[in-house]
Amino acid sequence: MVPSKTLTPLILLTNDDGFFSEGIGTLYRKMKDLGRVIIVAPDREQSATSLSLTLHRPLRVKKIKRSVFAVDGTPADCIYLALERILPRKPDLLISGLNHGPNLGQQDIAYSGTVAAAIQGTFLEIPSLAASVLSDDKGRFPFVFAAGVMRQMAGYLLRSGLPKGLTLNINFPPAPVKGLKITRLGQRKYNPEIVEKKDPRGNSYFWIGAGRPESSGARTSDVAAVRQGYISLTPLHTDLTDYGAIRLPLLRTILSRLSG
Repeated sequence: MVPSKTLTPLILLTNDDGFFSEGIGTLYRKMKDLGRVIIVAPDREQSATSLSLTLHRPLRVKKIKRSVFAVDGTPADCIYLALERILPRKPDLLISGLNHGPNLGQQDIAYSGTVAAAIQGTFLEIPSLAASVLSDDKGRFPFVFAAGVMRQMAGYLLRSGLPKGLTLNINFPPAPVKGLKITRLGQRKYNPEIVEKKDPRGNSYFWIGAGRPESSGARTSDVAAVRQGYISLTPLHTDLTDYGAIRLPLLRTILSRLSG
């Protein structure tokens, strides 16, 4: 999709941290001179919601101020509501972020509400990016630097668009940043910790924690790039088909057994 060259660019910002987060606020301020920028984001943190939609209760939208709307739903809900009820037309660009923390590797991509919002935009044929920022040892996020890079990238994509089905996932390391690398997905394996408690009536309830993920990946992976101090830019495609596996003997055997 190539953005319109006659209308003022319309840019949609969202995230899974909430409309009030420092990351999305910093990005909004940096992007304002590129066109009309509107935030439609959850009214609370919605991490690890992936592409889930709210189907069994009504959704509410609150206008916080001019160009900022809060939704009591998931990031994917936000995209649908933005397109169908809030924005004057389909946006020329969608950026999900700046996320507080990384979205690296295959597992993060599968769970992330931030990345899911961008993928939802891609499903709807909007050029879409997800951007996440890692903190340093003191918990400081380089949001201003990351927003500046995203502004440059957005300026280019507003002119060029993105190929159909492609989403860009960007991760910023803590300072100092050495440069940018185009990467593939690595691994961040989680060993979830289950915390069991008792309610006042003596019934058990559980909290699922993330535990400490173990990161790994080849030198061309997003995990390795960020670890080395580079911004990682990973192209993701909505077509999850493993074309190389279509002719696997195992699948052919299953096909013949079920067909016979």
